[in-house]
Amino acid sequence: MFPLVELKGAIPVGEALGLGLWRSALLSYIGSTLVAVPVFFLLTPVFNLLKRWKFIAGLVERTENVFRRRAEKIAEKSGDKAEKKARAVMGLGIFAFVAIPLPLTGVWTGTAVTVFLGMKFRELILPVTLGNLTAGAAIAVLTFFFRDYVEYIILGLFALVIIMLVVFIVKVALSGKEEKKE
Repeated sequence: MFPLVELKGAIPVGEALGLGLWRSALLSYIGSTLVAVPVFFLLTPVFNLLKRWKFIAGLVERTENVFRRRAEKIAEKSGDKAEKKARAVMGLGIFAFVAIPLPLTGVWTGTAVTVFLGMKFRELILPVTLGNLTAGAAIAVLTFFFRDYVEYIILGLFALVIIMLVVFIVKVALSGKEEKKE
């Protein structure tokens, strides 16, 4: 359920701890998928609450803008199609985004993007659960074939998380400077 690595880190860690690959994969999938429910329903109220505190409001607004821009990119791909087709294209975009087995492309971020796209909860379920299943299957297969190197996989994921987190923080910080220029 940890927002940066989710099942992509939990599967190899579970294997390294001796839980077994399939048990780790199943528990990781369930835990990381279930988190979509509270994220979907609590993201906007929590952000609105945090905006009340001046010292954190700017950071929250910049973070919202980063998610909103991602959502707009997905919405652009749907173009001027009819509403139903546009929603389907956005769902496919969310699926593809969550299915990428990299840190920061999982259920947490995919759910946040659906919130900023204005999608309904029922429109979130299928793309996020199938995308998470796809990412989990890819990581489980990699962990199976590289079982002897699982410690290196974990270290690599950790390094990738740190790099992507730094990139995200820089992106949020720079978005504040861009907004001030406008």
